[in-house]
Amino acid sequence: MFHKEGGKIILIATTLSVAILLLSKEFITTFWLLKSVQIATLILLIVVLQFFRNPKRTVEINDNHIIAPVDGKVVVIEEVFEKEYFKDKRMQVSIFMSPINVHVTRYPVNGKVKFSKYHPGKFLVAWHPKASEENERTTIVIDNPVFGEILYRQIAGALAKRIVNYAEEGMQVVQGEDAGFIKFGSRVDLFLPLGTQINVKLNQKAVGGKTIIAIKS
Repeated sequence: MFHKEGGKIILIATTLSVAILLLSKEFITTFWLLKSVQIATLILLIVVLQFFRNPKRTVEINDNHIIAPVDGKVVVIEEVFEKEYFKDKRMQVSIFMSPINVHVTRYPVNGKVKFSKYHPGKFLVAWHPKASEENERTTIVIDNPVFGEILYRQIAGALAKRIVNYAEEGMQVVQGEDAGFIKFGSRVDLFLPLGTQINVKLNQKAVGGKTIIAIKS
């Protein structure tokens, strides 16, 4: 299954790939060059297809859990001052997505969307310390009945040139459902209340909709 955000790109990539394969067979007579072009074309098509894959996952909805909004590696777990919305100290958990990860964003909790804002910005590498404040990004706050207000931030990386965010203020959202998409390499930050019991470790692999990031004890 592929994500709807990849529909146009997949169509273009497939059409171009078929055209290249047909034309190369017609006009390239050198065997090794023909095979090289064909193999490279198929590899590029596979890369595009795997990037927009959207695996179906069964989410165990639980208001006492905050789940990973994306696939990737946990790169930050630390107490920080959140400047944009809370303007106080929060526990930040960040997940970095490489180009080979699934790039679907999922709602980490149930609740009502209290805040949703897009920010234009730079395209620093996603693991850069200033990426959370200076890169193109969206900030979303969900009010959950157990944890209170949870903020997550989609952040563009050096390759990511478009962030898709489905969350709108006033919406009631369901934990694990599709919340958006980030195209070509990125990161998501979670900002949680101080004292939240973190359930992951640095460098741990996170699976969107499955890995439990934090628990309410």
